[in-house]
Amino acid sequence: MDLLEHMVWATLATLRDVAPIAIILVGFQVLVLRQRVANLKRLSGGFVYVVVGLTLFLVGLEEALFPIGETMAEQLTSSRMVGERDGAPDWRDYGWVYAFAAAIGFATTVAEPALIAVSLKAEEISGGSLSAFGLRIAVAVGVAVGVALGTFRIVTGTPLPFYIIAGYIVVIVQTTRTVKTIVPLAYDSGGVTTSTVTVPVVTALGLGLASTIPGRSPLIDGFGLIAFASLFPIMSVMAYAMLIDRHKRGKS
Repeated sequence: MDLLEHMVWATLATLRDVAPIAIILVGFQVLVLRQRVANLKRLSGGFVYVVVGLTLFLVGLEEALFPIGETMAEQLTSSRMVGERDGAPDWRDYGWVYAFAAAIGFATTVAEPALIAVSLKAEEISGGSLSAFGLRIAVAVGVAVGVALGTFRIVTGTPLPFYIIAGYIVVIVQTTRTVKTIVPLAYDSGGVTTSTVTVPVVTALGLGLASTIPGRSPLIDGFGLIAFASLFPIMSVMAYAMLIDRHKRGKS
């Protein structure tokens, strides 16, 4: 009964959030373009699918993904895994946390629908010179490294801006040295990782980790992992492009 009530409230919230989009689209079609909405029946059916899909997705996040992430963080930081230690946590005791963060970052990114769509388009437009699978792996490796480093930041309690500033300095240097045609795609690759699959799991991991490590605040330390998941794919994609370019030059 609680789940059914939760779904009803989630449906109403989704309708409230999606309705402005529908109103703007229909309003511009009718009032600005002064044309009838084409395929109204089909569009109405699609709107229903969107509302149902988003509702189920949101309920799934709250009922499954967030609890799983928090549970895994709690188990990985238990005394059985990291041992008993007085005072501040030692970053060397959390090896399994870093490994799990890297693995979950890689797996969720490979399954990210937005990344799959962008990779296929990139392969199509490049005429096959850029592999969709290779691009997905490069982005996933970047996310894996970023999320693992983000969990290290949570464990050590070091300030987030230091990592982000250093990361973007590397990105700027890479931008001046990599193949110019890959730079826009690399920057977009950082954005497509923060989508439906990666964000909920990574956020749950960060919040769960900050909640279970002594001296950490979920509000201050729990958030910020998504920034790592967006930044490091930019580096990895440009590094991937530089390797491909060097390989081609070696063959010629």
